[in-house]
Amino acid sequence: MEQFYLDNAERYKKLVAAFKPAPSPSKPGPATDPNPEMVVSARVRPMLDHEIGQGFPEGVHIRGNTNVVDVHELQQPVRGLPKLRSFDYTVDKLYGPEATTDQIYEDLVKPLVPWAWDGGIGTMFAYGQTSSGKTLTVSGLERLVAETLMNGSLEGERTISLSIIELAGQTAYDLLNNRKQISILEDSFGVTQMAGAIEHQVMDQTTFLQHIEAAAALRRTSPTLRNDSSSRSHAICRVRLGNPTQPAAKDGMLYLIDLAGSEAARDKVTHDTTRMKEAREINSSLSVLKDCIRGRALADVAAATGTFTADGKGKAKSAAPAPYVPFRQSTLTKTLKHVFDASSGRQCKTVVVACVNPCLADVGASRNTLRYAEMLRVPVPRAKSAAYQPGVPATWNNAQLREWIARNSGTPRINPALLAPTETGPQLLRLPAADFIARCFTSSSDQTTPDRAQAFHAKLWKLHIDSQQQRQPASNADAAAAAAATDNFNGFNGYSSVDPDPNAAGIPFRERIRPGMVVAWDPAKVVEYAGFAVAGAGGGGVKGYAMVLCPLSAFAGPSSSSSPWKGTVRDVKGEVVVGGNKGVSGALAVGDDGVQGDDSGSRGDGVGDRYLCALVVPAVFPGSFGIAVWQQMVLGSKQMEEEVLMEWDEATRYYYMTV
Repeated sequence: MEQFYLDNAERYKKLVAAFKPAPSPSKPGPATDPNPEMVVSARVRPMLDHEIGQGFPEGVHIRGNTNVVDVHELQQPVRGLPKLRSFDYTVDKLYGPEATTDQIYEDLVKPLVPWAWDGGIGTMFAYGQTSSGKTLTVSGLERLVAETLMNGSLEGERTISLSIIELAGQTAYDLLNNRKQISILEDSFGVTQMAGAIEHQVMDQTTFLQHIEAAAALRRTSPTLRNDSSSRSHAICRVRLGNPTQPAAKDGMLYLIDLAGSEAARDKVTHDTTRMKEAREINSSLSVLKDCIRGRALADVAAATGTFTADGKGKAKSAAPAPYVPFRQSTLTKTLKHVFDASSGRQCKTVVVACVNPCLADVGASRNTLRYAEMLRVPVPRAKSAAYQPGVPATWNNAQLREWIARNSGTPRINPALLAPTETGPQLLRLPAADFIARCFTSSSDQTTPDRAQAFHAKLWKLHIDSQQQRQPASNADAAAAAAATDNFNGFNGYSSVDPDPNAAGIPFRERIRPGMVVAWDPAKVVEYAGFAVAGAGGGGVKGYAMVLCPLSAFAGPSSSSSPWKGTVRDVKGEVVVGGNKGVSGALAVGDDGVQGDDSGSRGDGVGDRYLCALVVPAVFPGSFGIAVWQQMVLGSKQMEEEVLMEWDEATRYYYMTV
């Protein structure tokens, strides 16, 4: 066949020059958008010197400034002159021979780094025919990733751990441990573990690149018809990013995957039985990978458009079941289960780079590569644009979402541009809670606490749920009035601890302490209770919360014959609480300076006016709180660090923090 192409090269060039493309009715129409979670790209490498020297023309042609690539092959007829057969393929991003690895990194892979830095999972696959430039592309991207991770451009501190494994058939090897064989197993929680693989913590770019080069030297390669050192295995480079300031948060993951080169039938004519088995295993794993990537993309699109839930449960708008994702059919896909399993609860961003050989001699393999890439694309149906409603997050564009964040994120304010750089209202709602909270920390000052970030996430979701369950105002004017009222009263509806006075936010909270106000306090700083185990509180910067019941001076203690309580009011330590300062022991009675105040409960020891409070303790549901009315304590106004807003939920009968 190669000789046929060489003999008819001039005719082929004339037919290609006369080719006029026609629109394909089978391509996605204007009513769809690219899937933001799955970007499918193709990179067409330049012609090599030996291909040009042999006289082969190019068989792959990029159509103008579009994402469409045309593949032309010459058909050998039984009689008559050869004819041109043309095929067109569409991808999300297309890079021609002049494109550099740096350009591909900036467009596709660089956005995955901060995503993984903030606790997400980012994955990049490179695949294609052997000699199409996969390993060259991935090695260049790995160097650029190392530079981004180590140049200090990302906010915060992370522990960076690196592991690189090789999958040859169904066997896995650790390339950073002298190619020692390891096992790919699922633990009791269904999480895939690389048992036996060693993670190396890296502190600088040089060490990172040394590990990359050491792994490349141990990877299995063999000569093929197209490549003297073809990669005959899949290489998975995993970068784990741990956040030492949030030990409970899940680690971010970044995967850079160089897949083994696929081979056409003519590539294997000189192979022995072992090499043929190896080629079958490679092509089989690539086929399963395609099914898994497409299945996950279909599940994400269906969940986003409401066809069915991500885990296939719940009522669906159609009878179609959730797509089946066969990740257990291959060691490669089982290793990357979290990428494909929609029920894992972790949102992933995936980039696919299809590397294409442009030579006419390899036009058959190039067609397979591009057809594979096109099948991975799952365009998202373009949602009908709904009229903007201030109280309905599902109708917000990015600018409207940022405006709401700026108004409602409390103090310290969260930077809208960092919390929602590109997302619309629906897209931010689909962001996992852990990723939302991680963004809150990177977009505000160090004063933001996990509870406040969780409260802000709950506030957005409550607004969304309420907007779906309640009838919306008849007009935008009514919606704007309702939203303005919500902003002025900060959600006050009789079930919230927020002050109903809309002007109260401008008054320091210590000047307006009232019954029902919830305040934060630090057990480590309140000497009386520093050594006492208070539910829901602790030292080391962990806040305690309490609800004000009344001023301590509102009642008299047992020393007064007129006291109706007769000494029955006791704090969490079991000691009798006495009105004013009489009989109050420890730091709550007399300050370090030995000064005892008057019966009003105020004195000059830095504690301030005293209030009888009930402890606020964690409840059963995540993020929920209960008021322990019978667990009382006495707090001075100056021991109260800030006001905390709590809102009662009728459905769960618990309180939830808000901002």
